Amino acid sequence: MMEHAYIHIPFCIRKCKYCSFVSGENIKKKDDYLNALIKEINGRYKNDKLKTIYIGGGTPSLLSANDLNDILSLFNTDKNTEITLEVNPETVEINKFTDFKNLGINRISLGVQTFNDKILNYIGRIHTCEVIYSAVNILKKCGFSNISIDLIYGLPYQDSDTLKRDAETAVKLDITHVSTYGLKIEENSYFGKNPPLMTCDDDTQAKMFLFLCDYLYSCGFDHYEISNFSKAGYISLHNCAYWKNKNYYGFGLNAGGYEGSLRYKNISDFNKYIENPFLREEEIILSSKEILEEEIFLSLRLKEGINIEYINKKFGIDFCKKYKTVIEKYLKSGLLEFKNNNLKLTRSGVLLSNEVMCEFI
Repeated sequence: MMEHAYIHIPFCIRKCKYCSFVSGENIKKKDDYLNALIKEINGRYKNDKLKTIYIGGGTPSLLSANDLNDILSLFNTDKNTEITLEVNPETVEINKFTDFKNLGINRISLGVQTFNDKILNYIGRIHTCEVIYSAVNILKKCGFSNISIDLIYGLPYQDSDTLKRDAETAVKLDITHVSTYGLKIEENSYFGKNPPLMTCDDDTQAKMFLFLCDYLYSCGFDHYEISNFSKAGYISLHNCAYWKNKNYYGFGLNAGGYEGSLRYKNISDFNKYIENPFLREEEIILSSKEILEEEIFLSLRLKEGINIEYINKKFGIDFCKKYKTVIEKYLKSGLLEFKNNNLKLTRSGVLLSNEVMCEFI
């Protein structure tokens, strides 16, 4: 049974300069896209009872309540289903978001990135710091209590003082979840073709990340996944399904899904998707070895790490024996540790997580 679904909405008012996601400013073709999306959902969804739905983009909050109702009404959900909507601050308006709340949307992921207006403008965001404050206030008035914000560190012209102010401002907003991301310049982004000025080196980014870890922890946020921090009871259930290697649907342009041993990615060409939303760009049947490796990789992202007993039972292996050399190497170097029969990254290990994970693959 599939209990999770991701839905991609590719529309933006303007594409940000760091963004490499499949999205664009083609909102005039919204109806054609939604018709194709609904066709795909009707053709692939098996009426499974869903625990989570994540509507990402792009800027899904550009859609109307009627648009979102047309999508959400296709799924088997109940009052306990976590339904997340990605939102840009400039789209938040009280009547519209009251309607969103009434549809059953109960979690908001707000694309803040920084509270510095100069940097917001430089990276191509179209909101200001004041718009962020207004958006959060409106969301709370509409009844949203589960509000997450995204912060990016390592941005052009961002120094340690700027990041400190960002972190302090985020906490003052009294939100329940923070996702943090180090800036990465992707080739197919605007910055990939036009490199920005005044970016941070890797060492500076690492220091920024550790500052965020310490500061958010001191303010009552649990660092439950490498990039994510939550107040008690407010972890992202949908993203945890990814990290726990659960199966999930992927609907929409370029959306990825995971069913059994099949990983797939939908077509990324907008017009081709509208013509035939069942086209896939990639389908990979994972071997049992690859599934095990993904389980290890994803588990190490989580605070609790790898549950040795669970992984031994699921895959019929002796994990500590199979990976003895790797485990001993990183225990000795202080990048891994055993805690409550789980193998997890240490604080130093989190900074070098890619290096550690790659040794298991």
